[in-house]
Amino acid sequence: MAAARKRNTSSRTTKRGRVPAEYSSPACLLHEVEAIDRTANAPDVRIKRIYDEPQSVDGLRVLVDRLWPRGIRRQRAAIDIWAQDLAPSAQLRQWFQHDPNRWHAFRNRYRKELQEKAADLEALRERSRAQRLTLLYTAKDQVFNHAAVLMEILRQR
Repeated sequence: MAAARKRNTSSRTTKRGRVPAEYSSPACLLHEVEAIDRTANAPDVRIKRIYDEPQSVDGLRVLVDRLWPRGIRRQRAAIDIWAQDLAPSAQLRQWFQHDPNRWHAFRNRYRKELQEKAADLEALRERSRAQRLTLLYTAKDQVFNHAAVLMEILRQR
């Protein structure tokens, strides 16, 4: 009579989720690895001020301001794409003036403006699944700015 093999049911956690220590069959192995690979396709989007030095870890650098930043030469900016159309309208930008008290209303109004740019957003989202995407902005406020809203939207499924 063959001795029953004790199955190791412990698991370990990696960046991509829980991975069983042992698989019950080759079919289970393929199924569980496919589940891990689906999470690897999540958008990798970050934000950064254009005045900060470019780094190799930035990936695709996208300037998301309507106006070119003061005092920055194109060569130093090292941008790959200038997505002016994804920036807030001039009226919305002037109304907001980076006032934290207007942040909630600004987010809602900016999201409504971006609904008209769904194709552009989806194109950026697809690129962010293939490589890291760094949204560049000029605002001094690193919390209350349009790039943070855009990052939220791009990370949503």
